[in-house]
Amino acid sequence: MAKLNPAHEEPEDDFSEWSDGPRLIALLGNDDQASEYRLGTREYGVHHHHRGQVFCVEAGLIHVRTAHGSWLLPPNRAGWMPPGVPHQVRVSGALAGWSVFITPKSSACLPNQPCVIGITEVLRALVRRAAEWDKSAQLALDQEHVVTVILDEIRRAPHESLHLPMPTNARLERIARAILDDPGSIRTLEAWADWGAMSARTLRRQMQAETGLSFAQWRQQAQLTHALEMLARGESVTHVADTLGYASPSNFIAMFRRSFGNSPARYFAARSVGGS
Repeated sequence: MAKLNPAHEEPEDDFSEWSDGPRLIALLGNDDQASEYRLGTREYGVHHHHRGQVFCVEAGLIHVRTAHGSWLLPPNRAGWMPPGVPHQVRVSGALAGWSVFITPKSSACLPNQPCVIGITEVLRALVRRAAEWDKSAQLALDQEHVVTVILDEIRRAPHESLHLPMPTNARLERIARAILDDPGSIRTLEAWADWGAMSARTLRRQMQAETGLSFAQWRQQAQLTHALEMLARGESVTHVADTLGYASPSNFIAMFRRSFGNSPARYFAARSVGGS
């Protein structure tokens, strides 16, 4: 997600691909066309970066997909994408946020797999300070100290569980992607197994073995993924519940509260002010 040309929406200065320059480049983002880090509601197809990337939104939601699964970033959670990992990004209703690009050498001390991390006020404040620096100038000694603290904050940050693992078996992956395309489907496990040309027993066993989740747990996590994206775009709880096939909004709210400990409204309100 780099600086965009307003006329053609093509990258001008793609800091994610810089092999030279400062070892850390920070950008503040919004939904303006000229923003270096364009947010709003948009999609980025499969791509990868030379540099590692940490990205965060202060409102809305980011959904990241890789070959190994999907990660959700509600407000005030950050995503980490190591250098060279292919991924897709969908941004929903994000009006403000930030992104940090880190050279491969400095990324070596960070996780080697994508993940969602909690962020601290220290990390947020230091990223905002780093965003004011000259993107092409060599870092001064005091700036190097700030970078060291930023990297340490990222490395020590707790990992969040907003992850939907994807199966690798071809038939199972086909079923999983069909569920993601239609999360409100009322097909039973047996019907999905028949659609995927496998037995219900095989579907249960392979889903558990490849994702660590039962079929019912995986499908519910897929529904939550879709629900969070819809809610982040400002769609009503009633519409979300209907889209996902719930008998009533209260049934959906009960499921959401069991999963996240809050109603949808309180969940997003808490994160918009930096809650846990």
